[in-house]
Amino acid sequence: MLYYIKKYPFSLTVILTVTYLSFFTPPSIDIPLFKGVDKAVHLCMYAGLSGMLWVEFLRNHRKGGLSVKRAIAGAVVCPVLFGGLIELGQAGLTQHRGGDPLDFLANTAGVLIASLVAWYVLRPVIVKRD
Repeated sequence: MLYYIKKYPFSLTVILTVTYLSFFTPPSIDIPLFKGVDKAVHLCMYAGLSGMLWVEFLRNHRKGGLSVKRAIAGAVVCPVLFGGLIELGQAGLTQHRGGDPLDFLANTAGVLIASLVAWYVLRPVIVKRD
């Protein structure tokens, strides 16, 4: 566990933040927001989560060689599963939140967008630094 705290501190912070934001009772505000703002927030949260996992993974493993399977498991599959578990938790464990399949799709879209950017933009830059 200490290994992950040392190697992935920002990712763990983002995971804790997303978990908190997913279960806390938000304040009611009377600011008019655009339709679909909730889905945009989900997309951004999970793009940030996956993106941070990619950045720390690429940084930590650039010298030892990149395991594509491990990277995909940690920065794509795990965040998608995490998003699904959060939606199930919201549906079953809270009174003020509900699980929404469209939220799960927005979470997954955020993970996929961040993964594409990380693989095709960040990876070449980080690997080239060595």
